[in-house]
Amino acid sequence: MARFVRRSARSLLYFNKTENGVKHLPVFGRCFASSGGDSPDDLRVRYLEGEYLGVVVLAFNRPEAKNSFSRNILELLKDAVSTITYDKNARVVILKSDVPGIFSAGADLKERVKMKPSEVGPFVSSARRLISDIGDMPMPVIAALDGVALGGGLELALSCDFRLAASTAKMGLVETRLAIIPGGGGTQRLARLINPAKAKELIFTARVFDGAEAERLGVVNRAVEQNEKGEAAYEAALELAKEIIPQGPVAVRMAKKAINRGLEVDLASGLEYEMAYYAQVIPTKDRAEGLTAFREKRTPNYTGE
Repeated sequence: MARFVRRSARSLLYFNKTENGVKHLPVFGRCFASSGGDSPDDLRVRYLEGEYLGVVVLAFNRPEAKNSFSRNILELLKDAVSTITYDKNARVVILKSDVPGIFSAGADLKERVKMKPSEVGPFVSSARRLISDIGDMPMPVIAALDGVALGGGLELALSCDFRLAASTAKMGLVETRLAIIPGGGGTQRLARLINPAKAKELIFTARVFDGAEAERLGVVNRAVEQNEKGEAAYEAALELAKEIIPQGPVAVRMAKKAINRGLEVDLASGLEYEMAYYAQVIPTKDRAEGLTAFREKRTPNYTGE
């Protein structure tokens, strides 16, 4: 079994070796120890190789708390996102869980109940910014939902470019059960993703639905039958990533920016964004390589330059 990157408190570790298709590269992380057993292993970072070279996997690993979002796991995720965002070799990011049957149960309520009211607002705001930062990463981001994704867990997935789910995975924005509302962008992203009236229905009722229903609603791109390993969504995410990897990385990043920015404005303004981002790919070496490879009838070798 492949080992995972271990991040000690306030340290930078370097592993330049490959084991079972996983390359360990420098990742910085901070662990905030507490009575809850927080660990730098709450978030595992894997750089894949071989046919999945360019894929970075962020795997939640907090089984005792159902991958709920504590201060520690959010800080680890924040550090990982900051590192990967500026890594030109990272072409696709996959968010998954290493805990069977669970993606994330959302907020760590045991930790939350200990917070003063004055601490809750800033904490939720920080989590909201982090979720937005994940959605704003320059490369495509895929959420693989092989298990329960509730509250903030689903909100995190909603910020991703793609969501793939096992047909049996349970999910929902259930915050109204606790007399609060989704605070990680759920009220905005779900209502933009599906019919707003249906989004209201799901949020007002705190309804939990499975992956098959999520596909019918348009909450996920695709639902797949779960396999014996419990990783059907992750395996589907790998296959999707493998389709993206051969494409020009600069072009993929510019296409993501053009689509995301264009969705926020009217069509005429969106077309201006498209023209602006198209202009950024014209002088690239990859564009020249693509034309040369087409002329020579060979597979292009894109470098992201």
